[in-house]
Formats: sequence, C-alpha cells, structure tokens
Amino acid sequence: MLVVNGLIGAGIFGLPSGAAALAGEYSILIYAFCALLILPVILSFAELGSYFRGTGGPVRYGTLAFGPFIGFQGGWLYYLARLISFSANTVLLTDSIAYFLPIAGEPTGRLISIALTCLLLSLINVLGSVESIRTMTVFTIIKFTVLILLPLGGFILLGAEVIPSFESTVPPFSDLGSAALLLIYAFVGFEGAVVPAGEAKRPERDMPLGLLLGLAVVAVLYMLIQLVTQAAVPNLADSKTPLLDASASLFGSVGAVILMIGVGASVIANLLGSMFSSTRLTYALSLDNSLPGWFGKVHPKYLTPANSVVFFGISAFLLSAFGSFTVLAAMTVLSRLFLYIMSCAAIPKLRSQFQGSGRFILKGGYTVPILGILACLWLMMQVSARSIWMTALFIAIGSGLYWLGRKGKNK
Repeated sequence: MLVVNGLIGAGIFGLPSGAAALAGEYSILIYAFCALLILPVILSFAELGSYFRGTGGPVRYGTLAFGPFIGFQGGWLYYLARLISFSANTVLLTDSIAYFLPIAGEPTGRLISIALTCLLLSLINVLGSVESIRTMTVFTIIKFTVLILLPLGGFILLGAEVIPSFESTVPPFSDLGSAALLLIYAFVGFEGAVVPAGEAKRPERDMPLGLLLGLAVVAVLYMLIQLVTQAAVPNLADSKTPLLDASASLFGSVGAVILMIGVGASVIANLLGSMFSSTRLTYALSLDNSLPGWFGKVHPKYLTPANSVVFFGISAFLLSAFGSFTVLAAMTVLSRLFLYIMSCAAIPKLRSQFQGSGRFILKGGYTVPILGILACLWLMMQVSARSIWMTALFIAIGSGLYWLGRKGKNK
C-alpha cells in the first residue's frame, strides 16, 4: 500500500491528455514502456532499502556513499521534487475547479485560487496538521474508489470501442520520448515507501515484493484508464481535465461531480502530505547545519517549523503561478532523476559494507543499477531546455543555502 499510494498521486488525473497529444493511441504502450524503464531503479532502491534497520532514504544513501555535500543534495533534490510536485498538483486542482467555476480559469481568478490554496495549506501546517494528516486515509479510499470505477464503467458502457486499432501513423520518436518523460511522472514517488524499509520484518523479501507488485498494479490501472479516456473523449489531446471530461461523457454531470470528488480527495491528500513532510526536511537539514538556522526556527506557540512552511508556501505559489501542469510535471521528473542516479550509483560504494544475511542483493553484479542510471540519463535527454535551467537554478539555490549553513556552523 505504501508503494501504490506513493505512485498514484494526482498526476493520473491530468496526464492522459498530454500523453494523447504526444503519442496518440500509442500512449497506452508508453505507460508499459515507462514501467519497464523505472524497473531497474525500483530494484536498486529495494537493495538500498534492505541495508538499514530503521529510517534510510536517499539522504542517508548519498551521505554514506559520497559525503555530506552529496547527501545534502540528495535531500535537497527530494525536497525540490516534492515542492515542484506540490505546485503541479496545485495547478491541476485549479484547472479542475475551473471546470465547474470558469472564473477560476481566468488569469486573475487562477492566481487568486492558487494563492488561497497555498495560503490555506501553509496556515494549516503552521497551526499544526496532525489531525489533517490522519484524514488522508479517508481521502485515499475515495481516490481509489473513483479511479477503479472509471475504467470499470467505461468497459461496461463502451465495450470493444476502448481497444485502439493502432492504424494511425506512429508519432515521431522525439514526441514518443517527450511522452515517456511526461508519463514517468506517474511512476515516481515510490522512494517514500523505501525510507522505513528497515522496520519491516523481512526487508530482503518484503521490499522487492512490495515494489514489484505495486508497480504492476499501478501500470495496469494506468493503462486501463488511458484506454477508457481515449475512447470516451474524442478531443482528448485538447483537454485540461481529461478524467473529468471522460467521466462526464460516460456518466453525465453526476459522473463529473463524483470524479471531481476523487480529484479533490487525491490532490488535497497529496498536498497535505507533501507540505507536511517537505517542511520537516528543511527543518531537519537546518538542525544538521546543512541549511541556515532560519529554517530551523520553531513557532513559539504552535511548535511547528513555521519558517520552513512559509518558504515552501511562497515557493510553491510562484511555481504554480508561472507554470503549467505538464511543464511542472517534467521539472519534478528531472529533479527525481538526479536523485535516482545518485541512489543507483551508491550501490557499488555501499554493497561491500552491507552485504550479508538479511540483505536483498541484486543478481548480475552491478548490471541493474547501471541500467537504472542509463534509463535516467535517457530520460534526461528528453527534457526541455526550460526545465533544465529552472532545475539547475534550484540546485544552485540549494548549494548556496548549504554554504550559508556550513558557514554558520563554522562561526
């Protein structure tokens, strides 16, 4: 469940139209390709997750293998991925609201909607969000119910119409690569499930099984959703709210409302969890003197990392205001790819230290982590120049903050 929840966020509610625009009816095959592409990375995380009895995660992998600066960059990239993902999902939520309230889709209304979302969630996190985080269980149940009902109802109502003919011209390879980069967004997030791997009774068995089973379940569900959405929405490539349009086409206005409840539940749960965990990461990095002490300040009354929350909220608003869902989705993939490369590269450095009983060691020497690195490098080659320079800017900001944190420690 940790793996499946990590993989299925809010992205699937917005990705089918982008996939159709780039790959047409062949987009269903891109989902399968992305699952195979991410497989060696997932297997590498399974081995790393079996090394530790307790909390692990990319920060620990990078620190032990390459030193504190690379470890910090791992943590910063993880934070960056969460921040950009938060922004992408905020845009998706705003677009979904605009489906029912057109004013939210106009420039001024869009900015107000994004600002209110970031402000409200920041306020919740400053005041204390323990009870809000607990409600994510309810949101998860709603999300899964809606996602399963959509393809089920589509197959019942449309029958064989959902099966593509594959008679259209195959899109250019560059478009297929861009589609893979976009859809890989729906296959990231599993790394959060590996962090507590050492607390499992048998991580050497449980982690690979959970990761592989979760990947298979999610890939099949995504492919079914894409099939039904393509068949139900003729102009799918032009849709900003593909699953809402598909639900309205299949089940009428009532279906659109039900799907909107699923979108809201999924996005709100994702946003709450992202802001809650990400702001605690910058707080922890500050206590470790890897970030300036400002990030580690605690609110005197509510005892929450208020400064970290404010920084996250303002950054998320700026990204959401100036970026579309597809651009932000590509950006978060790029930052995660750096994180995945670092983690795969840590295996040759760490395996000799942790190899032994109770560990999940990949067969074939270092073949799997090398394949994982190559897959990430290929995906990086599909990234637009805009995503590259924006991600590089955030990495530079992180490096500057790290330098300030270390300078403060020396003083």
